[in-house]
Parts: sequence; C-alpha cells; structure tokens
Amino acid sequence: MCEANAYLLREGKEELFMESVDVVRNEGDSLCVTSIFGEQKTIRAKILSMSLVEHKIILEE
Repeated sequence: MCEANAYLLREGKEELFMESVDVVRNEGDSLCVTSIFGEQKTIRAKILSMSLVEHKIILEE
C-alpha cells in the first residue's frame, strides 16, 4: 500500500490528523484529505512536507 498518515503541526508537535490518506486535494485556502476508507476532512492548512518513503504528510495551519 502507498497511503500515508497526515499529521498537523501544532506548537512544534505532530498530531495525527488522519490515517491511511489516499488523496490530498487543494481547495483554495483549504485542503480536502480523503482516506482509503472514504473518510473525508477539510482543513485550512498547507502542506509543510511530505515523505513518500516514510508515508508521512505534515500539514500546517
């Protein structure tokens, strides 16, 4: 599987935002994040970093 976990960076700490992320879509000033299970969340954030090897996405509000 190639899905990743998304983390929200708050006060210098990574908080799990969503597991098994399949799609991250830009929607203006927000991101729509969808898991492989169909769960969907929208957040006003930007992608700070992505590591495809570590399967990790870091978001920043």
